[in-house]
Amino acid sequence: MDENCKTVFVLDHTPYFGISNEEPFYLDLRGSARVPVKKSMWTNAIESSVEYCRIVWDLFPNNKLIRFIISDKAAHIVNTWDPHTQNMNHISNAMIMVGGPRNMQQTSDYTVIHGLRAAIEALAESTEFQKEYMQKHETKRVSNRGRVIVCTSARDMPSMYSLESIFHQVLIQQNAISSKNDQLLNIDFCHLLIINLYPANIESFVTSRGLIEISPNLRSEIHSCPAGKLSKLLMGLILKHYNLASTTVTNIPMKEEQNSSSSANYDVEIFHESRTHSVFLGSELPRSIKEGFEYETVTLKWCTPRSGASEMQHCVVQNRITPVDVTSRPSSCLINFLLSGRSVLLEMPRKSGGKITSHLLSAHGGEIFIHSLNTSRTVLEDAPSISEGVGGKIVNYRIPDFVQTIVQQRLVPLKMKYPDENLLKVRARVAKLTKYWPLTFNSTVVFNIRQYLETILIVTAKEDLTEDEVIACQQCLYQLVGVESRHEMILNNQRIKGNKKDDQYRLMWNELEVIVGLNGKSAGHKAILQCIRKVRSAQTPETSEKVDVDSGLGGLRKMLDVNESSSSMSVLRSSVDSPLSPTPLERHKGLKSRQTLSLYDIMMAKEQAIATKRIDFSGRLATPAGQVAVLYPHLLAKEAQGEVKT
Repeated sequence: MDENCKTVFVLDHTPYFGISNEEPFYLDLRGSARVPVKKSMWTNAIESSVEYCRIVWDLFPNNKLIRFIISDKAAHIVNTWDPHTQNMNHISNAMIMVGGPRNMQQTSDYTVIHGLRAAIEALAESTEFQKEYMQKHETKRVSNRGRVIVCTSARDMPSMYSLESIFHQVLIQQNAISSKNDQLLNIDFCHLLIINLYPANIESFVTSRGLIEISPNLRSEIHSCPAGKLSKLLMGLILKHYNLASTTVTNIPMKEEQNSSSSANYDVEIFHESRTHSVFLGSELPRSIKEGFEYETVTLKWCTPRSGASEMQHCVVQNRITPVDVTSRPSSCLINFLLSGRSVLLEMPRKSGGKITSHLLSAHGGEIFIHSLNTSRTVLEDAPSISEGVGGKIVNYRIPDFVQTIVQQRLVPLKMKYPDENLLKVRARVAKLTKYWPLTFNSTVVFNIRQYLETILIVTAKEDLTEDEVIACQQCLYQLVGVESRHEMILNNQRIKGNKKDDQYRLMWNELEVIVGLNGKSAGHKAILQCIRKVRSAQTPETSEKVDVDSGLGGLRKMLDVNESSSSMSVLRSSVDSPLSPTPLERHKGLKSRQTLSLYDIMMAKEQAIATKRIDFSGRLATPAGQVAVLYPHLLAKEAQGEVKT
C-alpha cells in the first residue's frame, strides 16, 4: 500500500482566506451590464483541490481515497473513508454548507493546527480495503501510508518549520496511541506537503523547498505560490504523485458554435497513466513543455476516424483518460463524440519522416480509454529485408556459417578454481576465430568453395595438429591444385573465364594463407602454411616471398577492394569485415608490401643486393666514424716528400 491510497486535504478556513487575491473578472448577465467578480483565496483553494479529486477519481475509481478537513476554530470533517462519501457530489454539497470564511478579525483561535491533528487521526483510521485485508489474513498488522496536503498561509519560513515540527510531534503521539488501540493503525509513512498561499498583490517571505526527510516515517516539502496559480501547481503535483502523463490531441475538427456551417481545429489536453507512453522505448515521442506550466505534454495529431478501427488495431496498453479542462467546449465535444461509440486514431511523427498511428481513443462501458498501439514488427510478419543494407540480399549473408560458429562457442556450467578462467579462454578463442570472418559470400572466395577446403577449415581451427591431420590438409591442397588445373572450380557461384581467372585464384590462395596463419602458430599450422606457399611459388613465382600474417591480411583486403571494381563478383570492402579487423595503419603496411614496383625500384633493389655481397672499401673500414676516407693517401705522401727535397 502506497501513500496514494490515502490522501487528506487540510484547508485553511481562517478569515484571512476570505480576502480577494487577484484582479476581478467580469460576467455578462442578460439585460444588465458586466458585473465584476473577485475570487477569494478560499475559492481558489476549493476549486483546485476539488479538481485534484476529480482527476484522481476519474482515473482510479477504486482504492484511491481522498478526505477533506476544514480548519478554523476547530477541525471540521467533510467526508470519511467510506466509499459512499468519495464522490464529487458529496464534496460539493459539503463545501456549500460550510461556506466561505467569515469576515471578522482573526484571533489566535483560528489556526490550521486543528486540521493537522485531525488529518493524522484520519490516517490512523482503517479503510474498508484494510479491514478486508486484516480479516482475510487474520492479522492486525497492515501497511498504512498516506499523504497530507495543507493549504494555508504563513508569515515566514520559521512559521512553516513550526508547522512541520508540530505535525511530527503529533504523528509520534498518534502512533503511541495506536499501538495500544486495536481499532487504530500505526502510520508507517506520511508525506506532508504544505502549500503557502498569498494574494497576487502581496509579497511573500515564504520560499519553496524540496522534499526532505524529517524522520524515517515522515517526509515534507514546502511550496509557495499566489492563490490564483494553485491549480497549475496541483496539476504538476498530481502527475508526480500518481505517475501520470499528459497528452494533447491537436487538430480536432469542430463546428463553430455561432456558425454551424464553418469548422475550426481545436486542442484538448488529457491525463492518463504514464504507461501509455513508456511502452514506446525506441521511439521519440513529440514532447514539449506546456505553456504556463512546468510539466511536459505529448502532442498527438487527430486522425480521421474509421469504422471498426478499434477492433482492427493491435493494442499493447490501455488506460483511462480524463480531460484537464472538463468544462471547455472542445473537451465536451470530444468526450461526447467518443461516448457515442466512435473511435479516434492519433498519429505521431517518425524519426525518418512521415507519420505513424501510435494511439487510439475509444470508449468501453461508458468509460474512455487511450490505447497504445504496437508500432514495431510483430512475430506474424515476415522477416525484414536486408536488400538495402551493406551486404545486399539476405541470401548473401553467411548465416549457416554464423550459426555454426555460435554453436562451437557454446558454454556450459563448469566449476573452476577461478570463476573467470574458462570465460577468458573462450574470449581469446572467439577473438582469434573472428579476426578475419567475412560477413557475406561476395566478400570471400575460400568460403564459396568450402566443399574443396572443408578439411583445412575444420582441422586448422584446432590449437594443435597431429601428423595425420597435417597430411590430410596437404592432400587437400594438392587436390585443390588438380581441380584448379582442370578448370573445374567455380568461384562465387560463377565460372571464371579469361584473364580474371588468375586474379581470382591468386586471391583464393592469399585468403587461404591468411586464414591458416591466423588459426594457430603450432608446428602443424606452420607445415600447412609452408605447403600453401610452396604450391603458390610453383604456380606464381613472383608471390613466393614470405608475407607476415597481418600484412597479408591487409594485402588481401586491398585485393578484395580492387577486385570489386574490376571483377563481376562485386567484392565488398572492409565494411563487412569482422569487428576485430586490423587497424588502418596495419592495412597500410600490408598494402605497401603488395604494391607493384617500378623499374627504378627493381634496379635499386638489385644494386643493394650486389652491394651486400661485395667486400667494403678497406679505407672506409679503417676510417673512424664521422670522417671521410681519403683515396690514394700514398700519392699525397710522395708529393709531400718531393716538395721537401727541392
